Amino acid sequence: MKKRAILSVFDKTGVVDFAKGLLALDFELLSTGGTHHALTEVGLPCIEVSDVTGFPECLDGRVKTLHPAIHGGLLAMRANSTHMKRIAELGIEPIDVVAVNLYPFAATIKKTGVSLEECIENIDIGGPTMLRAAAKNWQDVAVIVNPADYEKVLEELKAWGEVTRETKFELCGKVFEHTSHYDALINNYLRAQRWESALPEVLALPYERVQSMRYGENPHQAAAFYKEAGALPNTLPMARQLHGKELSYNNINDANGALDCLKEFGFDQPTAVAVKHANPCGVGVGGTIFEAYINAYNADPVSIFGGIIALNRAVDKVTAEELSKTFLEIIIAPSFETEALEILTKKPNIRLLELPALAEPNPKGAWDMKRITGGLLIQDLDTAGLAESELDCVTERAPTDKEKANLLFAWKVVKHTKSNAIVLAKGNRTTGIGPGQTNRITALELAIRYAGGDAAGSVLASDAFFPFDDCVTAAAAAGITAIIQPGGSIRDADSIAKCNEDGIAMLFTNVRHFKH
Repeated sequence: MKKRAILSVFDKTGVVDFAKGLLALDFELLSTGGTHHALTEVGLPCIEVSDVTGFPECLDGRVKTLHPAIHGGLLAMRANSTHMKRIAELGIEPIDVVAVNLYPFAATIKKTGVSLEECIENIDIGGPTMLRAAAKNWQDVAVIVNPADYEKVLEELKAWGEVTRETKFELCGKVFEHTSHYDALINNYLRAQRWESALPEVLALPYERVQSMRYGENPHQAAAFYKEAGALPNTLPMARQLHGKELSYNNINDANGALDCLKEFGFDQPTAVAVKHANPCGVGVGGTIFEAYINAYNADPVSIFGGIIALNRAVDKVTAEELSKTFLEIIIAPSFETEALEILTKKPNIRLLELPALAEPNPKGAWDMKRITGGLLIQDLDTAGLAESELDCVTERAPTDKEKANLLFAWKVVKHTKSNAIVLAKGNRTTGIGPGQTNRITALELAIRYAGGDAAGSVLASDAFFPFDDCVTAAAAAGITAIIQPGGSIRDADSIAKCNEDGIAMLFTNVRHFKH
């Protein structure tokens, strides 16, 4: 009895050559619809599945392979005499090789203006069923979901007359990776159509590997970069690398932090964000992107060395010349002018990333996820903004218009600084940033130290309330003139009184921005 293979693929890459290879090994081929046409069109002998089942394709092709004559041949265990006797009685022949890939659901849902009905129609039923049946019986059936595996299967069949147990088990694993990803795509799409914002009881996350990395945060840690299915055009996975070495784990983490901070400013005003170790180290705005970068650089010329720069305007020649003076890991911008690229590409190690929509805001309802050992923490992404009308002035002196503008600027930056966080700002830039401290006074002392003489006349933003009035005391000593903070401490009155004593204006936002 000849061995049998069933080929039913949407992606027909390599399928004709694979079929030729199987025929040369004396296989009998079964197929359906478009695949059958592709094979017979080039003169290859191939049996239609309907001739095996004795039942025509029906319901616009929705039912083709869902039949015992197919699934009995896939699921019968060769070492089980009862199985083999039964399929013989039923006139079912075993199937030894399966090559199936699925309707393009992922591509369909990305189409502009696609209807729910079209998406539903591109949910494959028979394909996943065949794949799962063949993979369940992996000891006896070689099941291929990726055309890249055709060659390996043919080589083993030629060498040994069968596919090795190790390879069949590997192919089995690929099937369930593929079908679980496929089902997760469908699940997430349907949830989005229901406009559900609540976190689901059971979570399936469809991600695809973009890049394997040399290592993670440290050389002894393996790492890879995965892209979320349906990633938006304003997100880092959609950036195009124009120049430089491959991105590292830390590069990607830091660049994402830079983008998140830049999104607070949108495209309204030229803005530059410098990030080091996932924290802003300098943020500046200006009349041009050159001025914005100079302001960000002057905020902390030491920390910016080896940092990430995100810009919300095209990089022009004069800005590129300035950028090239400092060692930077990454520059990410909407675009790069030709002269700017000529300057920056002379530096072999700098990574240049182009992302036109980079400063578009993150959508409401997006998730922030943190992996813990044995679990996953999920929360809504912090997209809360702040309008001037929502501010409460709690001191005798209200901030001036200039101070208020600086306070709102600093508030945007502190939102993206690791807690406990303090940001000082004046003019068009940050002057000092104190990130990630275990107490708030130390974060403030660090920010004041970074600011140096620029602390005087700066304003202060705190991501959470002051538990004591010691921060106000330190701020007054440094010459800070205004404060913005959430409020809500049982000792707010102490901080307010100290501000009044020292002539400092203070606004409460009633919104906290912890970032851990």
